[in-house]
Amino acid sequence: MATVSGLTRDSKVHMNLLEDHTFINYKQQLENVEIVKQRLGRPLTYAEKLLYGHLDKPHEQDIERGVSYLKLRPDRVACQDATAQMAILQFMSANMPSVATPSTVHCDHLIQAQKSGPEDLARAIKLNKEVYDFLASACAKYNLGFWKPGSGIIHQIVLENYAFPGALLIGTDSHTPNAGGLGQLAIGVGGADAVDVMAGLPWELKAPKIIGVKLTGKMSGWTSPKDIILKLAGITTVKGGTGAIVEYFGEGVDTFSCTGMATICNMGAEIGATTSVFPFNNSMVEYLNATGRGEIADFAKLYQKDFLSADAGCEYDQPLQFLK
Repeated sequence: MATVSGLTRDSKVHMNLLEDHTFINYKQQLENVEIVKQRLGRPLTYAEKLLYGHLDKPHEQDIERGVSYLKLRPDRVACQDATAQMAILQFMSANMPSVATPSTVHCDHLIQAQKSGPEDLARAIKLNKEVYDFLASACAKYNLGFWKPGSGIIHQIVLENYAFPGALLIGTDSHTPNAGGLGQLAIGVGGADAVDVMAGLPWELKAPKIIGVKLTGKMSGWTSPKDIILKLAGITTVKGGTGAIVEYFGEGVDTFSCTGMATICNMGAEIGATTSVFPFNNSMVEYLNATGRGEIADFAKLYQKDFLSADAGCEYDQPLQFLK
């Protein structure tokens, strides 16, 4: 069996550096994908692989893009402080000793920018002390990760610490799709959906259609990654991505940095997209190495050809192409 840095496809690799009980499960996800491919009898897009790899029961579920409802098993839940309060109160009513799915709470939304960073943070801590104390104690009791006020913005913390290629994340924040820049599906949800997953229930999502955006050539002059999504918004309008995942592919993908791809995915909400995603590539390897997660990058390389990339000949519901 091929190895990278001593790893094999059967190795146990942690999802992140902060938890010692969560492991990447590419092998099971790939098995799910193969089951679905056999059932559908066609090649799959990258976004489809990530979705179907997380199906609760891949043998049984109806699968038709834009029609059927999928029951999925996300790898992680991320909540911001404004929505986490009710979500945790609802979770507590389930009388469970711990969350069933790795979850985190990020205290960023209740901090209002008025004067300066230190002053605004101090004021937020004073005004929201009861909320922060509740969230901190509940997270400690039910085994959620807690990011205190001043730790950073939720979607940036996720990208730097929790996101990894092939994962499925749901988050109670509109910028959750930012993590698509690291090759994962990251979808914004409401607090009720978050509670279901924290309690161990499958998460239901209407099977999205797939918008395929082929990028050729490379950016030049004064252009930036934002220009890609602005161009797409001009074509699709603000509702053109509703009920769809935007999947980027083509040789132009390799010219973006990981944070550049994250910016494009972040702004996919401007066209109403369910989320956006880029396939695993070398820029993601560089970013994972830079953030101390080189082992994840090496492990992902072992699954790049059959899981972390689209199949040759796959078809999109709406194919688009951006030239140099």
